[in-house]
Amino acid sequence: GITDFAQRQLGDVVYVDLPAIGRLVTAGAAFGAIESVKAVSELFAPVSGEVLEANTALAHRPEAVNSAPHDTWFIRVRVSNPSEVASLLSSTEYQALLT
Repeated sequence: GITDFAQRQLGDVVYVDLPAIGRLVTAGAAFGAIESVKAVSELFAPVSGEVLEANTALAHRPEAVNSAPHDTWFIRVRVSNPSEVASLLSSTEYQALLT
């Protein structure tokens, strides 16, 4: 998913384009897109791996990204390089970037 800050910047989400199951994603590379009334933005993979599941409910309810951004997931990935997880930001580190 995306953060509350990101969804507020986007505005009302109207479409989410997600990858097919089995697709390989690479940390830092785009894997899909999110469209709002303001703009279309790429979605970037936080880690590398294989897409095990995509949240197909977003095809019918993309606005869930706005109403519950921290509970709305996009894809589930089998991580291929566990060391990449160590480079992810904690909530505190992310908040510090915003201020």
